[in-house]
This record gives sequence, structure tokens and C-alpha cells, in this order.
Amino acid sequence: MPERGLSRRHFLEVSGGVGVGLVLSFALPGGPAAARKTAPPGTQELNAWIRIGTDDTVEFFVSQLEMGQGVFTSVPMLIAEELEVDWQRVRAQQAPADDRFGRQRTGGSASIRRGFDEFRRVGAAAREMLIAAAGEAWSVPRSECRARQGVVIHEPTGRQLRYGELAARAAALPAPTDPPLKPRSEFRIVGRRVPRLDTPAKTDGSAQYGMDVQMDGLRVALVERPPTLGAKLASFDASAALAVEGVERVVEIPSGVAVVARTTWPAMKGREQLRVKWNPGDGANVSDESIDAQCRAAIGRTRLARDDGDVDQALAGAASTVEAVYEFPYLAHAAMEPMNCTAHVRDGECEIWVPTQTQSGTRAAAVKITGLAPEQVAVHPTYMGGGFGRRSATDFVEDAVHLSKSVGAPVKVVYSREDDMRAGYYRPAGTSEFTGGLAADGTPIAWRHRMATPSIMRQKGWTLSDDIDGVVVEGARNLPYAIPNLRVGWAEVELPISTHWWRSVGSSHNAYVTECFFDELCRAGGVDPVEGRLALLDGHPRHQRVLRVAAERAGWGTSLPEGRTRGVAVHECFGSFVAQVAEVTVGKNGRPRVHRVVCAIDCGDVVNPDTIEAQMEGAIAFGLSAALHGRVHFAAGRVTSANFDRYPLLRIREMPRVETHIVTSGDPLGGVGEPGTPPIAPAVCNALLALTGKPVRRLPITPVG
Repeated sequence: MPERGLSRRHFLEVSGGVGVGLVLSFALPGGPAAARKTAPPGTQELNAWIRIGTDDTVEFFVSQLEMGQGVFTSVPMLIAEELEVDWQRVRAQQAPADDRFGRQRTGGSASIRRGFDEFRRVGAAAREMLIAAAGEAWSVPRSECRARQGVVIHEPTGRQLRYGELAARAAALPAPTDPPLKPRSEFRIVGRRVPRLDTPAKTDGSAQYGMDVQMDGLRVALVERPPTLGAKLASFDASAALAVEGVERVVEIPSGVAVVARTTWPAMKGREQLRVKWNPGDGANVSDESIDAQCRAAIGRTRLARDDGDVDQALAGAASTVEAVYEFPYLAHAAMEPMNCTAHVRDGECEIWVPTQTQSGTRAAAVKITGLAPEQVAVHPTYMGGGFGRRSATDFVEDAVHLSKSVGAPVKVVYSREDDMRAGYYRPAGTSEFTGGLAADGTPIAWRHRMATPSIMRQKGWTLSDDIDGVVVEGARNLPYAIPNLRVGWAEVELPISTHWWRSVGSSHNAYVTECFFDELCRAGGVDPVEGRLALLDGHPRHQRVLRVAAERAGWGTSLPEGRTRGVAVHECFGSFVAQVAEVTVGKNGRPRVHRVVCAIDCGDVVNPDTIEAQMEGAIAFGLSAALHGRVHFAAGRVTSANFDRYPLLRIREMPRVETHIVTSGDPLGGVGEPGTPPIAPAVCNALLALTGKPVRRLPITPVG
């Protein structure tokens, strides 16, 4: 069944995000606020993405945002492959907000899977312009010329012209609308292990993150926000805050009360001295217990998201049945670099320096607050210390723009760890109830899945297709197993807690519940978990391939030391297919220890194997951290897990050895940033089921035994 809600999400996030219409000059209107002007002397811009110097240096402007996923290298690889340049001469810069790049928003694991051919066309068009320029210079047919390693060669005579010599002439030529692309058999860069272009700056300290931004006259601000869910500002007394040395202003803004100071420390101390009164909101009584109770109560009013066969009749006639209820909590993104943004609003212009996942959203937020035209707002993206979906929001941008507009100076808004954890951007909690029916031979013949969660899309004001949030049912509604009688339902839970995209979104919880319950069915039917999956994946060859590879490389079925077991999970999301096998033990304290994870991924074409392996390792660490430790706690309407003492992350000593195997299939391209996260929680839980005989039906995993 097509996931219309999910497709709409992808469309909203990435449509236009790789807009590749070529424009031959680049000049942003708006005076000194322009993020990027025409090329400096000695360089020439062939299009928005490519600048070539007279010394043959090739500079690429990366329209997608680098947050550790490697796009700062993979996008230039695609462009460089078609441009036919020496990789050693390639440089990269993060592109500013500009409409010529289309809608600039990085998320949904979409940068490469949606831009693979489009970015190649960017390079191919520039290559064809350079070849045409050489033909003009020599007065020879274009067909007699070819590009190679940064030069154009006239094949009959062997004459050569460097790109740096041709760039100015090429920039004056029309850009081809449908340039020819190289056959994959001729790739020299794409598919290779290429060192990341951002590594030197990140290791020598020259990389600029949002927290690093400094400038003359900069002020730092911290905002006192509502202490409980939905609370509204009643009044405040700023006198004690203003008495703190270094504090200059106390300003009310839509999100709360801000203390503006010359540096961070007095802003923090001044905020501590604020006397603020709040009117309680509708979430003042929210607690862990009330959230769980509301989710459980909603199960009985699910709406159908998928209904195959006759589930009720199949369950009535089943040889045996299995019932289970799974629960999963709210989760925070907990990026290492807390949210921050620097804005400078002045007469007729606005500049923003920010670690963001959305240049377009940042600009739109500033336009709305300032009333300026889009071309008067310049957005300078910085490196970001983790994104995971959190930095696709613009709350921190809005704070900075409001304050700079009010103060009349550049202002850096800084979130403390507690500010970020209480900001209200969470992966939703929920409950899933299952009933499965087995034939006499142990084969699943019926599957009923009823889930209850808040709606991410509804909270963001989007219309739900068929009144189903396709985002929160992804990974459940498209269950791949050939179970003839299968029903999936969803009930919306209305809670006064904001939700947001979290790495792998709905698949982050639906892979856990579906893959764990499938193992319960296998155990009840006396079926091996790998064989049981393979038997029901006919028609899903990509699932089967990664499952077989992961199981084989993990030594599935071979003996392990006493007290050590394996668990398996396989899942599809964002166009990629990932299987993982986890080896797990339980310590004397009852806590599980994951020693080894074997991961197989089929993401279609491969741009940089190193990036894929790194993303699988990072995704496994992220998902394992949530499975073992992650839960945002609420009490009396407050977030009580506001720092890492109550929201611990995975420690180095807990990180397993990860082996990644890339399965190349030639099938359509998939994403890489998110698909590695969903399988790890069920793989670990399924290993614990095999070890203890008890299913793990609630996350995070508590001590076993």
C-alpha cells in the first residue's frame, strides 16, 4: 500500500531541494547582507555550484547541509565525476540560502538519493560548456574535443586547454538543459573511498560551528521559557537580573523573557536572577504515568491504515495465538552542540549565522519577523554538532532575530542543555498492541497491530491523508512479510507535548515493535527467526539479500560462548534496506551488553563506501543509546530529564564492534543517514528474548532478570 502521508513528507522536505537550473552569474541583491557576491578576481562562476580559478582550482558550493553525514564530500564527488576534474584540486564551501538552489532543507535521508543524477547534471552541464568554449577557441567542432582531468583535449591534434584558461569563455555560453551523463562504467571518483573534505578543518580546529561565531558588538542572550507545558507568561521583574555586571537588557519575546549581556556568563547569571510568574497551561498535570495511560486508552479507537484478508476469521481459526503490548517513550535529539543562532538585523537587511538543517526555513522565519524581502536576508550556515532532525526547526533562529531586531545589535542566542531538552521537540511516545495467529506448522497467518501515538503531521498543521498520519505508521503499514490476513490501525493521542522529526521518524519505533513481535511469533511457532523471515519475504528480494548477508557474516546458527546470544532484525526505510545481527550478554547487574553488530545495507548505488560505513556505525550508536537509556521523563507538566544525568547517552565502553557490509544491487537509490537506526533496538531485544525467554516490550531496556 502506498504511504501517501510519508510521500507527502518527503515531498515537502526535499522538493526543489536539489533544484539544478543553471545560472551563469551569481549576484545576490541586498547590499552588504548578501551572503555571496560575484566571483573574486582570478575565479569564474560557471553556475551556482561551481567556481573555477585561473590556477585550475575547482570550488563547489554544497547546497545540502553537512551535519556529519558526509554530504560535504559526496555532493562534490557527484559533480566532480561529471565535470572531469582532478579530485586533488577540489574545494568545497557550504552554500548560503539562495532560491537558485531550490528549497534548501536537509532531511529525510534525501540528499543523495534525490540528487544523484541532478548533481551529476550540474557537473555535466559545466563540462559541456568548457568543451564548447575550447571548440570556439580553436575554431574546431565540439565533437573533436573531450574533457579529462581538468583539461579539454583536441583529439586530432592533441592540443590542450586547462579549465582555468577556459572558464571565463565558458561562463558566457548558454548552459545545456540536458547534458549527457557518463556511463557508470567510466566512473573514476564515485564509488571510491574518498577522504572527507571536512576532516582537516574539523581536526585542526578551523571549522566554525555556530557556537564559534564572533563579531564586533556581539551580545549573548539566554531565554527563560515556560517551566511547564503550555504555560504562558504573566509578569516578570528584571531588576535583579539587570544588577548583574555585564547584563544590558531584559527583553520579552514570543518564546519567553531574554537576558541580553556582553558575554555568556553574565547572561546565564542574569537569567538566574529573573523573577518570572507564569500562568499554568493545559499540560500542568502531564506525567510519565498519564502519558502511558492515555496511549493505552486510545488503542480501542484505532482507524484502519491497512486491512488485508480477514484478520478476525483467521485469528478465530488459528492453531494458536500470541498477544503482546509494546510501549516506547518520548525521545530527545540531544545533539552535542545545543541550539544556537546569531542574528544581526539592521536597516534594510538581516544576516544570520546558524547551524541549521534548513537555509530556506531560516530565511523564511527571518522574513516573517522582520518584514524584509527574502533577498535582504542572508543565511550563513555553519557546521553543526549534530542534527538528527532537531535543527530543521527554527525556534532558536526566531529567538535571535527577535532579539537583534529589538536590541539593534548582533545577538547570539544560546540554549543551555536544559533549555534544549525542555524545548518541546521530541520523538513521540506510543503504545502498540499485537495479536498474531499461527498455523499448526508455526507459520503466521494473521497479524493485527493497533498503535496509539500523537500525530507529528497534525501538530505541524498538515492535512492527513485518509485521516492517517503516514509518518507515524511508516514501517508498520508497509510490513513486508507475506502474512495473508494483516490489519494495521492507528489512533491519534492528543497530548500537550510537541513532536518533531527524530532520526528515522516513525520507523524508529515501528521497527522495534514489529520486529520484536515477529520474533515472538517465531518463538511460539518453533521457527528460526532468520528462516522465518526469509520464508515470508518472497517478493522482497532486497530484504532477503541484506538478511542473508547479515546472518551469514554474523555466523548465524553457529555456537557462541555460554551466556551470549544473537538477535536479528531487518527493516526498510527511506528507500534503503538494512539487516542487523546483534550479539548480546547480560551482566551480573542484569544490564545487557552488546558486543558485536553485523550490519548489511542495500542502498542502491554507492557514492562513498566510507560514508556509508560511518553512517551505519553512527546510526547504530544513536539507536542503541535510545534503546538502552533513552526516555524523556515528565512530572507535573515539567521535563525532569533535562540533562545527561537523567537522559544518559551511550558511553564509549558500551559501544559494540560494528561490521558493515554493503550489498550492491543495482536497484533504486536509497538514503543512508537514517536507515541504520531502526533495526538495532529490535536486534538487541530479540537477542535478549533468545537468552532469557522473556520479550522486551518496553523501552528503554531495563535490567534483565
